[in-house]
Order: sequence, then structure tokens, then C-alpha cells
Amino acid sequence: MPTLTVAMIVKNEAQDLAQCLDTVKDWVDEIVILDSGSTDNTQQIALNYGAKFYQNTDWQGFGKQRQLAQQYVTSDYVLWLDADERVTSELQQSIQHALRSNPQNTVYQIGRLSEVFGRKIRHSGWYPDYVVRLYKTDYAQYGDELVHEKVHYPKEAKLEKLQGDLLHFTYKDIHHYLVKSASYAKAWSIQKANAGKKATLFQGITHAIGCFMKMYIFKAGFLDGKQGLLLALLSTHSTFVKYADLWNRTRDQ
Repeated sequence: MPTLTVAMIVKNEAQDLAQCLDTVKDWVDEIVILDSGSTDNTQQIALNYGAKFYQNTDWQGFGKQRQLAQQYVTSDYVLWLDADERVTSELQQSIQHALRSNPQNTVYQIGRLSEVFGRKIRHSGWYPDYVVRLYKTDYAQYGDELVHEKVHYPKEAKLEKLQGDLLHFTYKDIHHYLVKSASYAKAWSIQKANAGKKATLFQGITHAIGCFMKMYIFKAGFLDGKQGLLLALLSTHSTFVKYADLWNRTRDQ
């Protein structure tokens, strides 16, 4: 059967890393972790699991950091994980079946099931949150995006969905959400500004309202209870902030 590496980019993930690696340590061939400057116990935890641990503090965005991490991968296939994710047994079996089949020109999507503020979110447009995470190491790689990076693969590639959920414990609390979303908003606005894009505050308002309507009404976020309402409101805020940030960066241009 082809070999498999779990690849990760991390920074200060001591709280989550061990729980993530516990779900893969017994059945993958290699664990590659690229750290961007942790000050907690991330490195020691990674080494305890036999991971190959590297550091790069010259941060140029999520996409380029993943590109660099992939250069350290030595297996036939690479499976990308974040520290706040957990591979379920059903997903493990599906991944192993894909490796045994070993088809040509194929990349694999994995459905994420996110838990937010103590509840698994099955509506709100969040489930199943399919992302490309498994492919042959020499066949595809992430793009240069600063944030919301995506895997780039040949046009002739077949896209297949794997069975089983990838559990995603995305936000610990409100403060964690606000810090994380502010970081994403900044990276998004820089990326857009660098591409010559501009925005108005009115666009921020309309996109924010549209975000709430889509998540809470059209995507049935109301079925996710209080967490669904809170998530829709927070996402509305984050949407406005990223457009406001872009407006502020480009208003004198």
C-alpha cells in the first residue's frame, strides 16, 4: 500500500496537538509538522509522537507555509490536518481504502463537522464542509493565498469525497473567535488590497446582512439552536470587519 504522511502547520497548539495526533499516530507512516514560532510546549509534544519537526518564522501566509511543509513530506500521499481536528474511525477506513485503490489523477475531499461553543453545527452552511485534504504528494499543492488557502491540482483531476467526518473543534470561546477572525480579516484585506481591490463601508454592511440571512435563514442556522444564532451574528460582524479593513487600507488610493 502507498505510504502516507500527515502534514501540519502550527503555532502554539499545545492545547490541541496531542488529541489530534492520537487519531493518526498508529496508522500513518510519517508526521511532518512545520512550526511558525511557538512559545508553548508544541515542539515537545510533536517530538513525543515521533513527528519530524521543522520551523519557519518568516511567515508569508498560510499557502506558502503549507508549500514549504510539503517539501519535507517523503510519503506517496499527504493528508493535511489542523491541530484542532480529529480523524474519526470511519474517515480513517475511507482514507486507507483510497490508498489501497491508489487511482491515478485523483484528489480527495473530506467533510468537516465543526463543534462551536459546545454544539456540533449541522446546518448554517457549515456541514458537510468539504475540503481537499488528501492527494499524491507530487500531484498537487496549496496555492500562494495569504488566508483561506486552497489546494491547486490539474484540471483533469478527479475529485472524490471520502466517507466519515473530520471533527473540527474550531473556537474555544468568544475571545478565541474574535482573535482568530480578526487575524483572518486582516490577511483577507491585505490579500485583496495587494490585488488592487477596494471596498466601501456600504459593501461591508450589505455583505454582512447577506451573511446573516444566508447562514441563519437560508442555510437553516436556526436549527443549530443558540449556537447557530451566535455563530450567525459573529460571522456577520466578521464579514463587516474585513470589508471595513479593506476600505481603511485603500481609502486614500
